[in-house]
Amino acid sequence: MEFRQLKTFITVADLNGFTRAADVLGYTQPTITSQIQLLEIELGVCLFERIRKNISLTHEGEKFLIYAREIINLCEQAKNIVTDRSMTKGVVKIGALESICTTRLHTLLKVFHHKFPDIEIILRTIKSNEHKQLLIDNQIDVAFCLDNMMTNSEFIVELAVPEPLVLLAEPSHSLVKYSDVYPQNIVKYPLILAEEDCSYRRTMISILSDYGVTPKAIMEIGNIQAMKQLAMSGLGIILLPKITVEEELSKGKLVELNWSGPSFEFLTQVIYHEDKWMSPALQTFLKVTKEILPIQYCMSGKI
Repeated sequence: MEFRQLKTFITVADLNGFTRAADVLGYTQPTITSQIQLLEIELGVCLFERIRKNISLTHEGEKFLIYAREIINLCEQAKNIVTDRSMTKGVVKIGALESICTTRLHTLLKVFHHKFPDIEIILRTIKSNEHKQLLIDNQIDVAFCLDNMMTNSEFIVELAVPEPLVLLAEPSHSLVKYSDVYPQNIVKYPLILAEEDCSYRRTMISILSDYGVTPKAIMEIGNIQAMKQLAMSGLGIILLPKITVEEELSKGKLVELNWSGPSFEFLTQVIYHEDKWMSPALQTFLKVTKEILPIQYCMSGKI
């Protein structure tokens, strides 16, 4: 079993194709096919189902993929352990929610790139419920998520800062004049909410359920900008992190409702898997994140 065979196997599995893997690895397709066949002969199992031009992992292939990733990871650790840890080179793969990408990360990444131009950052926009599995599968190194405090011991919370959520409507909405807005008030109007897997949408629905009330209507929108536009058009009430609507609030295009129901206790959290190898590049990125992110929150009056 050779190192290159394992890398080829993982690449084919990730890209779901021999041709794509050949392009990425710089091999010919026959070479890719030969490496996989030799690996299958050595293991005595079929790793991929091949039906016409489509391939998929067999049950044995799925199990072997887990160990192949671990072997590659250990080899990388062994190689890096003897290199100069002061080197500021490498790659950091980040997964972040859209709301965090568009508000918090641009300043952090700008500062980081200025200080460490030789560290490559790969940024991936993720959904609210994706980060755990992506970290487990080692598809990302670190996640920026917005949720209740992480309690799963499998993950390390490197940083957690409060992230207020607000209910908003356009200025002429009838609820704007209310000194106290409760769940039974907002269900009389359409709610413009993020997709079903969004953490703060789930919290809102849970609160309404606890109060025994049901929304008049829910408009499900997967884009924050579209949600804001619909609310500004008077089509409903939205729930969003306050940082995402600061411009609209300052210009009077949206107004924060005086929510008196249960509080939305959410935090922006920077997390990674407990078994993640802390490369010099990742350590450097986390260090800068802990320096810069809290400053952003302080400047915007969050903590």
